[in-house]
Amino acid sequence: MHPIVRNLTIASLLPLANTAAAEMKYENGNGGSVLLYGQLDPAYLSFDDGVETTSDFVDNSASNSRVGLWLRQDYGANVLSFNFETALGFRQSGGLSQIFTPKAVNWQRTSIRKVDLSFKTDRFGTFYAGQGSMSTDGVAEVDLSGTTLATYVSIPDTAGAFEFRDSAGALSGRFIVGSFSDFDGGRRGRVRYDTPSFANFTLSVSWGEEILVEDSDLESTAISLRYKNTVGDYKIEGALGYSEIRPAKLVDKFHDTIGSISVLHTSGVSVTLASGDRSNEGNYTYGKLGYQGDWLSIGKTAVSVDYYRGRERSAEGSSATSVGFGAVQSFDNVNVQAYFGYRTYELSEPVESYQDASSVIFGARWKF
Repeated sequence: MHPIVRNLTIASLLPLANTAAAEMKYENGNGGSVLLYGQLDPAYLSFDDGVETTSDFVDNSASNSRVGLWLRQDYGANVLSFNFETALGFRQSGGLSQIFTPKAVNWQRTSIRKVDLSFKTDRFGTFYAGQGSMSTDGVAEVDLSGTTLATYVSIPDTAGAFEFRDSAGALSGRFIVGSFSDFDGGRRGRVRYDTPSFANFTLSVSWGEEILVEDSDLESTAISLRYKNTVGDYKIEGALGYSEIRPAKLVDKFHDTIGSISVLHTSGVSVTLASGDRSNEGNYTYGKLGYQGDWLSIGKTAVSVDYYRGRERSAEGSSATSVGFGAVQSFDNVNVQAYFGYRTYELSEPVESYQDASSVIFGARWKF
């Protein structure tokens, strides 16, 4: 068991404010509005690689600190929107490692998340242009458990830059991020089209390229199908996506096939499943069982356990497994969610063995 788990005595993080911030929104009285928004998500991360423990304050990569702006204008039943959003550049949990501690604040061009123009029509769907989500962004990560701040399918968000140690105790060059992945679509400079919803299904297609990284020739094409519905006592969400990606000129393309589904019952019980395959670079399966209850008057409490197994990612014949436990406590009056996540990591290869590792992350996200 990770040493932080043995010694942890903090049950939850107390919010710093006593009242929720008012929505920062201006309306022009003619169907237009300007909305400023953001969030802060400081956390403490500790990683035990079997030999030593590395710990530091970080920004949770699963939902990093950010600010954004929405401009919206109605034209009858249609809406023209512009969205700018950027991370604040704080040290990311996915960037900390045994041998490198990123700067506490290091904003770069790649911190920009969205510079996105969209036009939502009443009859013909929604058109997008600019830096923003590809059609497969979030397709692998549909999750109704309420615990994604603590644990979810994107395992590298917590501790992706850390290395496994080999049987002799030396750093192996095998990273968490290279052994665990969900192949989710991410964001690009792209054009995208989403159809209107038909029988609770929405089809989306996009083409994009990496525009925030200098001298990058990465291009990708993506298509996805999403589903949202409530059937009796069950809320159901799911997505299926396919991407064709060319990392650089004169480099062979590869293909990602990903999907996820999550079902939440009115009792608070949820089940989440996800799977993905990358051509010639491995595959994975993932499952999560969650429960949400109104145990405290301050807000909902959510807990979950999950299991991830990846194959053929770090090397031919390799297997990577991870078990996680997450808990999230909402403080509704102040828009705060405090969370705790514990995760184990195991990697095996035919010609090498690695020491098991584990991580603990706890923090609080405040939305404004």
